[in-house]
Amino acid sequence: MSKATKKTGSKWLSGVLASSLLVVLSACGTAPEAKPAEGSTPTPAPSQPAEGSTPAPGGEKQKLTIYTARDKNIFEVVLPKFNAKYPDIEVETLEMGAQQILERVRSEKANPQADFWWGGTQSALSTAADEGLLEPYKPTFADKVPDLYKDPQDRWYGEMLLPEVIMINPEAIKKEDAPKDWDDLLDPKYKGKIVIRGVLPSGTMRTIYSAMIYRQGAADPKKGYEWLKKLDANTKEYTQDPTNLYLKLDRQEGAISLWNLQDVLLQSKQNNHPFDFIYPASGAPILVDGVGLIKGAKNMDAAKKFYELLFDPSVAGELAAKRFQFPSRTDISKDDMPDIMKNIELKPLDLDWGVMAKNEKEWMQYWDENIKGKGGK
Repeated sequence: MSKATKKTGSKWLSGVLASSLLVVLSACGTAPEAKPAEGSTPTPAPSQPAEGSTPAPGGEKQKLTIYTARDKNIFEVVLPKFNAKYPDIEVETLEMGAQQILERVRSEKANPQADFWWGGTQSALSTAADEGLLEPYKPTFADKVPDLYKDPQDRWYGEMLLPEVIMINPEAIKKEDAPKDWDDLLDPKYKGKIVIRGVLPSGTMRTIYSAMIYRQGAADPKKGYEWLKKLDANTKEYTQDPTNLYLKLDRQEGAISLWNLQDVLLQSKQNNHPFDFIYPASGAPILVDGVGLIKGAKNMDAAKKFYELLFDPSVAGELAAKRFQFPSRTDISKDDMPDIMKNIELKPLDLDWGVMAKNEKEWMQYWDENIKGKGGK
């Protein structure tokens, strides 16, 4: 088993987080359909190329196609910086869930249509690496990212850590009345109050559900399936995408959900949604959200430039300050973190990510075919 997938316990990760302030995130699944992201068209190129850029033959613009599970709020920070530094590179971003990216890259293996994968779970990226879908690349910042947050063969690097938490609308349910831990979600008093983002297309939800099976005993998933069946019985609806999830909670058609901490903070602090969170008492799955170069990419040079800029300390620091993103790099100043991020104690669930990655597809298929919508029957 690689270092990136070894079992990590609370003692180890708590120490790393305390010493290096590692933290995370991005929603691992946005729009259900691939579409160009807002702001993905660069500014016109000046007469002279920017420093560090390499003009395409004949003076034509270079291309860079990115498959991403990141939100447009992240694009608004990163893309203008890249466009300013490399105006000769025309960027197109297509948004989809992390699992959808894996499936698309897999289907396009013989003729890759994208160059860079931005926003993927450790499980999805590890699977892609094992299938030969990612190009090895050791970036200049390699020694600033801990071994457990990158592939030992440099096929992917974690950009951030992403704790998965219990999300609530405190206007629909008082925080003191909300579930305090994962098992509390199964209490009959929460029946019809839970709304969940569609599971299969979302790396975030697949991680949470796989973690719930693992914590019941990975050797025999029957107990985990039974746990998810009880959760299904309390679940009112599975929404198509995050936007619909937010609308349901806004309208108090649901009061409780499961989601990633960064997005809860982003939606509540910047987008004025009435959201809050409960950090589960027993700990949270803290996934690594990362990036990789697509093997056989037609625009590899441009993709590497984007790779380097994305992890630049100034960019990572700004994403922390403006977008509540907890960086994987250990050299980002604590002063760049918002106060709420400084004060959150990230207690991880004790998970074996290698076992999770190996079994996720089978577990999620079983859930979809035998549990979804049937828990209350």
